[in-house]
Amino acid sequence: MRPIDNIRLAVEALARGDLVMAFRMIMRLSPHDQLGFDALFEAWASNGQRAPGENGWRTWLMIAGRGFGKTRAGAEWVFRLGLAKRCRIALVGATIDEARRIMVEGTSGILAVATHAGVTLKWEPSQRKLTWPNGSSATLFSGEDGDGLRGPEHDFAWCDELAKWHDPEGTWDNLQMGLRRGSRPRALVTTTPKPMPLLTRLRADLRTVESGGRSDENVSLPGRFLAVMKATYGGTRLGRQELNGELIDEAEGSLWPRAMIERCRVKIGRLPVMERIVVGVDPPAGVGAGSDACGIVVAGRAGDNFYVLADATIQGASPEKWAAAVRAATATWRADRIVAEANNGGAMVASVLRAAGVEPGMVKLVHASKGKVARAEPIAVRFEAGAAWFAGAFPALEDELSGLQMGGGYEGPTRSPDRADAMVWAMTELAGSRGSGPRVWRV
Repeated sequence: MRPIDNIRLAVEALARGDLVMAFRMIMRLSPHDQLGFDALFEAWASNGQRAPGENGWRTWLMIAGRGFGKTRAGAEWVFRLGLAKRCRIALVGATIDEARRIMVEGTSGILAVATHAGVTLKWEPSQRKLTWPNGSSATLFSGEDGDGLRGPEHDFAWCDELAKWHDPEGTWDNLQMGLRRGSRPRALVTTTPKPMPLLTRLRADLRTVESGGRSDENVSLPGRFLAVMKATYGGTRLGRQELNGELIDEAEGSLWPRAMIERCRVKIGRLPVMERIVVGVDPPAGVGAGSDACGIVVAGRAGDNFYVLADATIQGASPEKWAAAVRAATATWRADRIVAEANNGGAMVASVLRAAGVEPGMVKLVHASKGKVARAEPIAVRFEAGAAWFAGAFPALEDELSGLQMGGGYEGPTRSPDRADAMVWAMTELAGSRGSGPRVWRV
């Protein structure tokens, strides 16, 4: 088979998501032809790495996990802009040294991209300047020194690792004031996510388009590396941020700050024997995809410590289906009690659970006499005191918990904190009774 045929098959395999076949075709290429394939960036790049086609945007915000290919995407974008017509480009890194080592001289930097394309650029490190054969130029600037961007005018800008800039607001504002050359000035921001006012501001701007992706979407990353990273950080805040590229915020005055959630995490293999296990249920008022979820959370008690053991929450399910999910969680974890909120039809809750095969004596119906946040506050105190723990990672539950605010507000990702409420009901029950004594329980 000719090299061009292997390249074509590899591109087609990548387009349909068949990474195994793509890798097989690439491995059949000679080193020289592999470089040729590598230069066909637009053919094999993921959607999150390709420049947006819509008109009207001024900022392209690429928030992605480590190893996703942000640097390569930025270098390709800048190189092609400089090659298309004579222009001036600003390259802004966290520091001048990082801009040089990563954006220009790195293995995925502009010089490497130009070499793959057979184009020679003039690089003057002492002048912090790259020059294209047609006269286009790119100059390095630092996110440590916003004043360095006072005065220069540019057609385009590539801003790398915005989350690491020492002076993000000042640097960005000065860059924007000089981004006024040409008919359509634009900036690309490539960064791993970090909660910060400037990122929030950019995401809210109507002239911003956003892309991104996870580390495991990069076919070039070694599988063993990804496996180790997922095993070590999967589900944690660090993993969600650095590997999945998620921008994880928390509400002001959160009852469950992210730092506290991470501090209260234990591995499920290191749990003690549970004295009691309870399933908390927050039933939905409606049915269908637009309704609230049925919060189903399993919690256990060992001595004076509480543990979140599982989140079996189900969304958009009929009463029969969420009742079956409650029964399954109860059987799986051998729970001794189901605590279900009965404000939205107590008789209905009890009847659907009975119909699902749950013994009536297992169900305890509770009525909410105060708001969700007020009920949650005593449980949050337990976590803060080191007497309550997460047995593993529960991203969706943790997002809701971090959205509960002191004083009664909720600024989470869902309309209602159903998972959080189910957890609170389960732990409130555990706090009220020590049960009939220890029993053997394994995970």
